[in-house]
Amino acid sequence: MDYVVSDRVKTLKPSAIREIFKYAADPSVVSLSAGNPAPEAFPVDAVREISARILQENSIGALQYSVTEGYPPLRRAIWDYMQKKYNVGTDADDILITSGAQQVMDLLTKSTVNEGDTVICEAPSFIGSLNTFRSYNAKLCGIPLEEDGMNLESLENALKNEKNVRFIYIIANFQNPSGVTTSLEKRRAIYELAKKYNTIILEDNPYGELRISGEDIPCIKSFDTDGIVVYAGSFSKILSPGMRIGYAIAPKPVLQKMVVCKQGEDVHTNSWAQMVAHTFMTEYDFEGHLASLRDIYRKKAAYCMELLDKYLVPTGVTYHKIEGGLFIWCRLPENAKISMTEFCRMAVLRKVCVVPGNAFLTDETEECDCFRINFSTPSDEQLEKGIKLLGELAGEVL
Repeated sequence: MDYVVSDRVKTLKPSAIREIFKYAADPSVVSLSAGNPAPEAFPVDAVREISARILQENSIGALQYSVTEGYPPLRRAIWDYMQKKYNVGTDADDILITSGAQQVMDLLTKSTVNEGDTVICEAPSFIGSLNTFRSYNAKLCGIPLEEDGMNLESLENALKNEKNVRFIYIIANFQNPSGVTTSLEKRRAIYELAKKYNTIILEDNPYGELRISGEDIPCIKSFDTDGIVVYAGSFSKILSPGMRIGYAIAPKPVLQKMVVCKQGEDVHTNSWAQMVAHTFMTEYDFEGHLASLRDIYRKKAAYCMELLDKYLVPTGVTYHKIEGGLFIWCRLPENAKISMTEFCRMAVLRKVCVVPGNAFLTDETEECDCFRINFSTPSDEQLEKGIKLLGELAGEVL
């Protein structure tokens, strides 16, 4: 049979990270390519206790259909938490519980983007979101990242000259993959540019609670007085990615359309998981749990950077020092006589996986001299083994 695929997906390619996972499944391969939370970060006992109580006391509520907008107690808990801690959410906003933050990207794109419309992204940016935008045949416009966020001149040029810009996608805290945190000055400037050119900002903040040094910077959504920011939050990195709990805080007219789109996708987010998240937030030591996560990642990040200084920096490889998140962005020296694709292929043959930087570009065919390392998933022993192997490879080919 000749199978027909839609024009929207004809040009889509498998995620480079998911393809690398095939190699990482080999137990002999050290995977520095994933983005999973540390195994010791999961509150397994608490989830087990909460689940048993839910099934004992409210089994029908957990197992029956529910409302699309989300479990009302969880919506209230998140709303209160975000307002008190981050000053996010106004009377003009509402909240939607989604099946992971990835669904926020999908629902906003489905609600606002027609084929050929433009989505402005950081360059590099999160591959999962880029593929979501591509799936709706959006035109992606990448804005170069600097040490403190997007290049503002390039951003304004894109807003001025690109056709039908629907939104600016930004990961302002510990950006994936670069680790860059956008400064407060640039956050305000990006907001003013979006306002000037009548464009929505999609602020994706999956790592904001994982700051390991420095001071918190206000979310862009916290100074949204014009109803132009859609905020995407997630429980994936602070509770469990497998539970698929994310949320959007957005202007009511935008959120209402996202709700209609969600009804056609999955009706509502997993009820049991929403109940677990609500109970964990309100009846357990949620702030203490977040503090323990920061302790875990502070130690792992420091150890990873120590290993990079020991094994990779002497070969000419440089990296961006981070203040939070789960990733470190490494760069080959300017005089390297090897492509990043070839470097990553040779690394796999040495039994270590990293993600090539071009996987995070709006045009994956562009050359890129960077690769991403994840330090949260591997053990300390695996981290040292993997980075040492990379250092040996770099020493030989650079």
